[in-house]
Amino acid sequence: MEDTSSTISYYHISNLITNWCLTFLQVQSLVGERMSLLLQTFAAVTIACTMGLIIAWKLALVMIAAQPIIIICYYCKHVLLKSMSKKAIKAQDESSKLAAEAVSNIRTVTAFSSQTRILQMIEKSQEGQQKENIRQSWFAGIGLGTSQGLMTLTWALDFWYGGKLVAEGFMGSKALFQTFMILVSTGRVIADAGTTTNDLAKGSESVGSVFAVLDRRSLIEPEDPEGHKLNELTGHVELQDVDFAYPARPKVMIFKGLSIIIEAGKSTALVGESGSGKSTIIGLIERFYDPIKGVVKIDGQDIRSNDLRSMRKHIALVSQEPTLFVGTIRQNITYGASEHVDEAEIIAVAKAANAHDFIASLKDGYDTWCGDRGLQLSDGQKQRIAIARAILKNPAVLLLDDATSALDSQSKEVEDALERVMVGRTSVVEAHRLSTIQNCDVIAVLSKGKVVEQGTHSSLLAKGPKGAYYSLVSLQRTPSTQSTN
Repeated sequence: MEDTSSTISYYHISNLITNWCLTFLQVQSLVGERMSLLLQTFAAVTIACTMGLIIAWKLALVMIAAQPIIIICYYCKHVLLKSMSKKAIKAQDESSKLAAEAVSNIRTVTAFSSQTRILQMIEKSQEGQQKENIRQSWFAGIGLGTSQGLMTLTWALDFWYGGKLVAEGFMGSKALFQTFMILVSTGRVIADAGTTTNDLAKGSESVGSVFAVLDRRSLIEPEDPEGHKLNELTGHVELQDVDFAYPARPKVMIFKGLSIIIEAGKSTALVGESGSGKSTIIGLIERFYDPIKGVVKIDGQDIRSNDLRSMRKHIALVSQEPTLFVGTIRQNITYGASEHVDEAEIIAVAKAANAHDFIASLKDGYDTWCGDRGLQLSDGQKQRIAIARAILKNPAVLLLDDATSALDSQSKEVEDALERVMVGRTSVVEAHRLSTIQNCDVIAVLSKGKVVEQGTHSSLLAKGPKGAYYSLVSLQRTPSTQSTN
């Protein structure tokens, strides 16, 4: 469960980028277009009223007095049309999502012969939309008809009074039409400006949110000028009396008083049931999160006092779900390398991760395009490239978060390669397949956020059926394996 909490999915990242783009567009709309429109409206109204009073002040006074009715009519017309469009789009969301899911899962729909059922579901989802459309039509018809009628009556009043003034000789027909055109267009301008009030409110909120982000100080600062810069690490890791809960679930305690020592230069495996906190320990060592209580130390020093970037240069992570970027295989292997990497080094680490053979068999070799999120490669191939990337970094601390999860049972060579890589460096291995961690120096068994057992593979098995590790191994053994033992 902690795996999903500690990993930001591509979906969330895309939503975050989209929200930021919308925020900046709203700020631009507020500062640029909307503010300029308000200034233009104020200037246009001032000039129009002045000109109308100069040309024919009697008619101008009547038309200015009737301006609120015209403004309200234009405003209602604009708002009604806009709201109708938004409600129509919102009403289509449910059926659109259903149709999109049906198309994206067309094989499942076809396999279960559920085409008719999907069509019925879409048709049923349209029933509410039809009722909503009828209701909107009544409101729109009454609202638009009333506003249009009032606007026509107002113009008729202006022409009647203007014609009366012309007949009595107070002004000419030219002055009548000049005053009418000037002041009638002013009402439209004011109404258009009034419809931007929602945009101005959104823009103001966006400006506030932008400055709130700019003024906010990160709790985990990656470039702390006062942080201790690390030139090298021996890799002795220690968690002391750690209490931890994920920020998204503050009431669910993952750890409460957890203590564990990971000796330098040795491999330590973390095993246990799902949700026991294995991946969380790796996240705390990488300092993706800080503990609520207690400390995480590397080489006897609290990692919160270290410069984060310099510390992470000596730590490599291979995640359960490997991340590849748009680019070639070569670029993904060398991702994160601080210096220029020779071709021989790339091939060497690829061989160590048992990735060279499949890469060489590809048409473009190391220049093969991985595609978006590595979609051109299988899960096992992506995992091997991620392992090669970690090996190239030559880290003092190697974190393997279930790194063999995407590898099949025939990948003994990769497991051997990982064992060779772990020699001489601090390695923390989180694995569900217990067969991959039997040769680790120390195996720590976690249950409900606590270390319940710790030792080597043989010493833990020696505890018999009452031992937690023995129970986990027994669950993963096949009947044939149990019979031979």
